[in-house]
Amino acid sequence: MPWPRLPEDSGWEGPPPPRGCEVFVGKIPRDMYEDELVPVFGRAGKIYELRLMMEFSGENRGYAFVMYTTKEEAQLAIKILNNYEIRPGKFIGVCVSLDNCRLFIGAIPKDKKKEEILNEMKKVTEGVVDVIVYPNATDKTKNRGFAFVEYESHRAAAMARRRLIPGTFQPWGHTIQVDWADPEKIVDEETMQRVKVLYVRNLMISTTEDKIKAEFNKFKPGVVERVKKLRDYAFVHFFHREDAVAAMSVMNGKCIDGASIEVTLAKPVNKESSWKQHFNGQISPSSENLLGFPNKEDATQKSLGKPASLSVHLNGQQSPGPPEAESSTYHIFPGIKLTPISMYSLKLSHFSSAVMHLDYFCHKNSWAPPEYCLYSTTSQDGKILLVYKVLISSITDDFRSYFMPEKLCTTVEDAKELAAQFTLLHLAPEQAYITLLSLNAAWWDSKANCTPYLV
Repeated sequence: MPWPRLPEDSGWEGPPPPRGCEVFVGKIPRDMYEDELVPVFGRAGKIYELRLMMEFSGENRGYAFVMYTTKEEAQLAIKILNNYEIRPGKFIGVCVSLDNCRLFIGAIPKDKKKEEILNEMKKVTEGVVDVIVYPNATDKTKNRGFAFVEYESHRAAAMARRRLIPGTFQPWGHTIQVDWADPEKIVDEETMQRVKVLYVRNLMISTTEDKIKAEFNKFKPGVVERVKKLRDYAFVHFFHREDAVAAMSVMNGKCIDGASIEVTLAKPVNKESSWKQHFNGQISPSSENLLGFPNKEDATQKSLGKPASLSVHLNGQQSPGPPEAESSTYHIFPGIKLTPISMYSLKLSHFSSAVMHLDYFCHKNSWAPPEYCLYSTTSQDGKILLVYKVLISSITDDFRSYFMPEKLCTTVEDAKELAAQFTLLHLAPEQAYITLLSLNAAWWDSKANCTPYLV
């Protein structure tokens, strides 16, 4: 008979282990239970708790959480048991797991300071430890319209999230957005000891890469290899790690072009354990290796200002997207029932782009699907500029049958989205018109790299 491994029979004395001592185990055979798992995971160290997720049928759900007494034991478990053949032809996946204690709060008035937000959160929620607020990229006297609230435990954060559900609480007379914040990447100490790149944030938009390089070379000339700046943050690459660490201590808090900068070691990509936030705030891996399902990289804006990695997905700094549609991903765990569904049976709130809104709108009006015809021209500085013309062939004579915005874009995606919005704004009834205006403004705000050109 399967037996659980609980704290009371583990021989552990004292408070629970600190965060970072738990690992997530995926792709467990459905007929495997604790009597087989505990001996395997016991090889890495002393087990404080093993939680195997179960179905009502008596089978397990294919995954479990194993908590060790130290972080070192958890790291050893990942090292020796990730891709371990637990049965002939059956390989499990193992990576670190954490309870999320941080909430993302969006739609905050941009004139509010950290102390005001902290006091407001403490008024209505318990266990608040800290509030993280980032200054606006163009006006450092204002915040970016969102903040991260850190709580003392996952339970406190979960209770706060329930308390702050939009509509139940309106600080400063505003309806706020509340969700789990995406966690910072967990990188093992051994990897971090080799990092020689600094992450610099809170820069002015106007600050150049040459200026940053010159400032970081001041404390020791010639130590900086190169600088890569993106919007208001940058990566400073050093030839030697010791110079990077020294520069971090010297430059953190310094002013460049009037902005007080924050400097930390950059976190490299950890390909062995990629993270995604689970629907209940429990952080679990999104790696294809663990659950066997494709993973969509979540270029989320609910992460801390620090980018997840040195990869091309470096847009964690942007402000949150429009509130009309919740854009989240969840794991497909073994045993979940999937039902075929038509997109046209969904509500408008399920669509987050104007392209999908337009397709939905045409279907509801029994019109043919929109056709997109792409046109291009060249700007004075040699850029290829794009615009789409939208054709709706079965539209009635009361309306024009084609629509083309009076702006050009630099990418195909932006041009198509703008064309769809332009068309909807001419076809949709009044209520949809107001909704799309909001979507349009939020969409353009999020396109930091898209400059519209007048035709």
